[in-house]
Amino acid sequence: MSIQTLENQVIIRNEKFIEKGKQLKPQLHETIVKPTSIVEIKADTEVIHGWRSEVAAPASTLANYKYGKNDSFILDFGDHQVGYLTINLRPAGSPPDAPLKLKLTIGEMPVEMAEPFENYNGWLSSSWLQEETIFVDVLPAVISLPRRYSFRYVKFEVIDTSPKYQVVFESVECKAVTSANLNAVEKISHQDAELQRMDEISIKTLADCMQDVFEDGPKRDRRLWLGDLRLQALANYETFRDNELVKRCLYLFAGVPDEKGNVSANVFVAPKLIADDTYFFDYSLFFAASLHDYYFATSDLETLKELWPTAYRQVELALERLGENNILKDSDNSWSFIDWVEGLNKQAPSQGVLIYTMKQAIRLAEELNIPEKNNLEERLEEIIEATKTHLWDQEQQFFISGSDHQISWASQIWMVLAGVLTKEENSKLMKRLLKEKPTVGIATPYMYHHLIEALLVSGEKELAIAEMKSYWGGMIQDGADTFWELYDPKNKDFSPYGSHLINSYCHAWSCTPTYLIRKYNL
Repeated sequence: MSIQTLENQVIIRNEKFIEKGKQLKPQLHETIVKPTSIVEIKADTEVIHGWRSEVAAPASTLANYKYGKNDSFILDFGDHQVGYLTINLRPAGSPPDAPLKLKLTIGEMPVEMAEPFENYNGWLSSSWLQEETIFVDVLPAVISLPRRYSFRYVKFEVIDTSPKYQVVFESVECKAVTSANLNAVEKISHQDAELQRMDEISIKTLADCMQDVFEDGPKRDRRLWLGDLRLQALANYETFRDNELVKRCLYLFAGVPDEKGNVSANVFVAPKLIADDTYFFDYSLFFAASLHDYYFATSDLETLKELWPTAYRQVELALERLGENNILKDSDNSWSFIDWVEGLNKQAPSQGVLIYTMKQAIRLAEELNIPEKNNLEERLEEIIEATKTHLWDQEQQFFISGSDHQISWASQIWMVLAGVLTKEENSKLMKRLLKEKPTVGIATPYMYHHLIEALLVSGEKELAIAEMKSYWGGMIQDGADTFWELYDPKNKDFSPYGSHLINSYCHAWSCTPTYLIRKYNL
């Protein structure tokens, strides 16, 4: 163990765990992918963001064109890619008497090719927007960009050459990278074509987020987040079965808790393992949930024994937040994530997460045959009883949250997943939820996953499929080739960051339809 003091936190580094995580670093698989077409981006009010791509010519004809000052073109790689670009170009005309100045705009969606990044005014750093300005002094040249990009489209703008020469792009290709073994996935042939396509896009989304860790999104933030990891791991167990990568991520989180033993919501892995100074009540508890899911997928008792103290500590810390009435103390700050919904009160849904993860911790304690099990069971019984007493509104037949007695989708969903009520009561609650549609709704695919699973554990399979088709099917209809970080069918320009340009259009927490389809035999 070693102590690392950062500006805002004290980190206890478990070098043994960190070393185990390092040793499990995967090898990346590389594939050369070439663009499929040269496209134009057209304004169209009928499509998402108001822009669509239209094929202008096959990409194989690219070398037939010469480009000079102020000329531009856009390449479509036909599908989402994560990797490194290489550009092979030569001069045409007189010998080059000035450098080539070339601008590249790289994006996942047509809107990123159409709306100038200079107009971006969101609150996340504009440095996440993918662009390059390149000066080439000597031609011909092969340019291999050092940065990894997440994209489908690349816009090339020749800012300047000289009046004496133009440039020809002989070839452009991407070295796509992932740690996922695409051959490991058992193919399914679903009689429902929409669910089949949903499964395929989910797998592609997961694969593009599987790098040397389970990233949240390869465009942004390119980080290991605990909430995303939990859902990625569930999808992984049904598809790639790369359990060593899950194990690596668990050890990395366990390697850098704070001085209280609290696991950070996310970690950076370069230049070295660093815990972020963001802590969420629900995400920390999901370490225990992720360990539970990993153990029951692998029967890896050694890892369970080593990581159990970290998992149990998250539960202990969570229990400290309970008031005398065994209900979580509420707060206006960002103490728990749950979802991006503006104005969402986190008390009741977080209470549901606590009950959900305590049940999983009890199952792990049973496997280990340790005394913590009895204490957890006693506390769980008290907490469930308090939840029914204080958070269930008998008149409205909904769970309430916070001092304003807010009724939200998230509160009902997490109480169903936590099993506070009987299966029959859960079914009635979920049907009531879908019928009455409380105004405090759902903002992300992350929360939609929990909605679908709540319907499934309530026995409402047909309703679950209908909601999946409405939501993820809506993304497909709007052009998704990987599933997105954010999608609001009623407000397709929604972004919690102030601009849809900065949204991630390949995002880990969106990959779970493949898990839901395969796990629940949909």
